[in-house]
Amino acid sequence: MSSVTIKDIAKLAGVSHTTVSRALNDSPLINPETKERIKAIADSLNYAPNYSARSLVLDRSYNFGLFFSTLHKGTSAGFLYEAIKGVNDVIKDQFNLIVRGIDDYKSFHNVNRKSFDGLIVMSQSASDQPFIEYAAQIDIPLVVLNRPLDSVKVMNLVPDDQSGAFRVVEHLISRGHRDIAIIEGKAGFKSTEARRDGFREAMSRYEVPVRDEWIVRGNYDLESGHAGMIVLLDLPERPTAVFCSNDDMALGAIKAVTERGLRVPEDISVVGFDDHLFSSFMTPALTTVRRPIEEISRVGAMKLLSFIEKKQVEKSTVYFHTELVIRDSVKTITGGTN
Repeated sequence: MSSVTIKDIAKLAGVSHTTVSRALNDSPLINPETKERIKAIADSLNYAPNYSARSLVLDRSYNFGLFFSTLHKGTSAGFLYEAIKGVNDVIKDQFNLIVRGIDDYKSFHNVNRKSFDGLIVMSQSASDQPFIEYAAQIDIPLVVLNRPLDSVKVMNLVPDDQSGAFRVVEHLISRGHRDIAIIEGKAGFKSTEARRDGFREAMSRYEVPVRDEWIVRGNYDLESGHAGMIVLLDLPERPTAVFCSNDDMALGAIKAVTERGLRVPEDISVVGFDDHLFSSFMTPALTTVRRPIEEISRVGAMKLLSFIEKKQVEKSTVYFHTELVIRDSVKTITGGTN
């Protein structure tokens, strides 16, 4: 028995093969009743899509690219998981999802419209600017997430990291802390700069001094959070609270505290940023900032699907709110000194 084709379904449904293709790909251009009728016919015939044939008919690769600035240093497992999950939940089996690091490419010539129907760039650093500019110039449907862009006009979805950092540091100050340190993220990442700016904004707003020895460089991973906290604990005067620029570093920092025979929050308070899956299951549960990476990735994928289908790209910037999540890792103190 020969395999069922889109033309077979189109004949039974009384529509064009293009309509069938769009319906099976959940195109918003097909009304729901027609879409369901076509899918029912396809199911009854045990239709299995032939990606090669579809690619030739519709001039598509059926590849959906999700590009990170890097997959090596500075991309935490939780961040990677949430981004991939958000995109994958939207595209399902309509496209092949290809995940790559921009810094793995020596040349971008293999990234073209024959290879990819659309691109999502999870931009972490200005180092990926040449890639974004290249993709925009060759007119691949493009959505850029996570980092605000100035020089390139594309669909840009951005979390408000600075206000999130402000709120979590404001929370520490409201609980009586005035000796507050920061373990920063990876150098060169825009999120690092935004969270540092939010930290400094809160400290300035409430007239809390920033001490240079309480500013420690991190790398967004467990190890740098652990190492950064050790530096702070070894100081003659240690802070009463530490803002870790992501939850991975907060987990590493808490491990360093417990290794010294100290406790969080009784001896030192720790807060994070991102609200990864493990943050509510830590002991103590981590006070942090919810950064909706999965939601941003999902919206970005929906936008990109629409651009591919309609062959029309929208260019605008959309900001997503971050949310303070208060748990158990901050102690209320009286006074503001050690």
